[in-house]
Amino acid sequence: MTPRLRTRRSWQWLAGAGSALLLAGCNGDKLPQARVLPGEDGPGAETPPPPDTQQPVDECKNAVKDPGRVTLHRLNRAEYDATVRDLLGDTTQPGRGFPADDHGYGFDNNADVLSMSPLLMEKYSTAAEKLVDAAWSRGAFATCALGVANPEPCARDILSRFARRAWRRPVTPDEVDRLVAFVALATRHGDKAEAGVKLALRSVLVSPNFLFRIEKDPDPASSAPHRLNDFELASRLSYFLWSSMPDEDLLAAAEAGKLDSPEELEAQVRRMLKDPKAQALVENFAGQWLYTRALDSAEPDKTLYGAFSEDLRTAMRQETQLVFREFITGDHKLRDLVDAPFTYVNDTLATHYGLPPPGSRTPVRVELSTHRERQGVFGHGSLLTVTSNSDRTSPVQRGVWVLEQMLCSAPPPPPPDVENLPPPIEPNMTMRERMALHRSQPQCQGCHRMMDPLGLALENYDPIGRWRLQEVSGAPVDATGELPNGTVLRGSEDMRRFVKDDPKLPACLTEHLLTYALGRGMSREDECAVREIAASAEASGGRLSDYILSIVLSDHFTMRRGETEAQQP
Repeated sequence: MTPRLRTRRSWQWLAGAGSALLLAGCNGDKLPQARVLPGEDGPGAETPPPPDTQQPVDECKNAVKDPGRVTLHRLNRAEYDATVRDLLGDTTQPGRGFPADDHGYGFDNNADVLSMSPLLMEKYSTAAEKLVDAAWSRGAFATCALGVANPEPCARDILSRFARRAWRRPVTPDEVDRLVAFVALATRHGDKAEAGVKLALRSVLVSPNFLFRIEKDPDPASSAPHRLNDFELASRLSYFLWSSMPDEDLLAAAEAGKLDSPEELEAQVRRMLKDPKAQALVENFAGQWLYTRALDSAEPDKTLYGAFSEDLRTAMRQETQLVFREFITGDHKLRDLVDAPFTYVNDTLATHYGLPPPGSRTPVRVELSTHRERQGVFGHGSLLTVTSNSDRTSPVQRGVWVLEQMLCSAPPPPPPDVENLPPPIEPNMTMRERMALHRSQPQCQGCHRMMDPLGLALENYDPIGRWRLQEVSGAPVDATGELPNGTVLRGSEDMRRFVKDDPKLPACLTEHLLTYALGRGMSREDECAVREIAASAEASGGRLSDYILSIVLSDHFTMRRGETEAQQP
């Protein structure tokens, strides 16, 4: 059964449960955990080719524009927590107690794999009761007094206001009537009106209208593209930039019908990127794209790398987050992330890197003009640690990360019978010599010829990101790698230059960002749109905000289509 079918069956189960509530209430080097790709039965197992092999420009000019479709999107744990924070002012993060979300195409907001289980529905119900009780105690619903003789007017006001925000759209009179009916139900059973209102509030939080981002097709069986309505577009935008519900400003713009204006959309994007809630892009997009989340589970060998500590782990995570955060609102070109001449370090991380300590326990922005080895994400301890094994570096993992996350040229999975990296024949063999020996196996040559040189160029960084000139064995580091086209990379600076100059980089950055923005994987049908968005972003200045705006203003973001019977799995 495909994930899409699983989602549909889960939806049917949830719809029933929701109605009931409304009526009654290659070398064995393991990859970082953040890297989860669709399985053979996963959605869109067909992956697009690397950007440099996409269709010719003329072919894209004549290509039929297809914005695709997004499966009914359940809120993932991060989105649920952010939404109840903004809806109720609750910062307890109840989503942390929910079952972990599956990943697709590298992100945990992929609608095709966000299924619904009975256990998760039970968690939602429990969380709703706690959230409503806590909010009621804080006086969050004390906008009017529930009269003893006639509580309905106040109950109607509370419930209609709350459902509008929670469901991210206007509510119909019938929907409000069904919610208000809980008050009569409570009084018939001898309870106070308050009990009925609280039960209705809970039903709002377990409704599919809250738990899912619903986008309707006028004709679900038609493949003709149509524009999202303003409320659907407002939710797409807010969950893209904030991982949360639209705020009152955005919701009001949707109610006024303003979101069909590109100028209004651009103004909303620029406003939202300046909001502290845009930190969600750092934690949820960059956290998965740059593997920062995977740092939580990194466990370097304590006997070899005892310098790694929890303070260092925290400082590494903050460094990458703060650098990416500066790209959201700053004037840097997105491709400068590869060799950004600044970073954020505290005394612990600066000492670890061999930089002058800034005299601060909190991260401080420092220039790297005299420490070029730390420029860009390839000099970040977070990335270097999560792409290493616990006891040694892994040129394979580092090379795959570059190919996959920066160039969208990920190699296929290794064959099942391939052997692990063999132990050194001589004690002082370098990693480069060991990789060359491994690469001599015929079944490994194809992929390793591209992966290994990129990873070997980072060999001056040990498994916890320290600069080194000698390997653990005492052998001198050889950070030289030769690419299949004969290009020789001599260390990390050559590697940075190679990646930054690669013409595939803009389209690859777009592909990852668009995958996250839409909550679905890219396919061959999306290639032309990816190229157009990347070209538009680069023409506008190439900043992260330019990429985000190009995506938000594109047909892929503002439109969708149904699915003909022939297109269904």
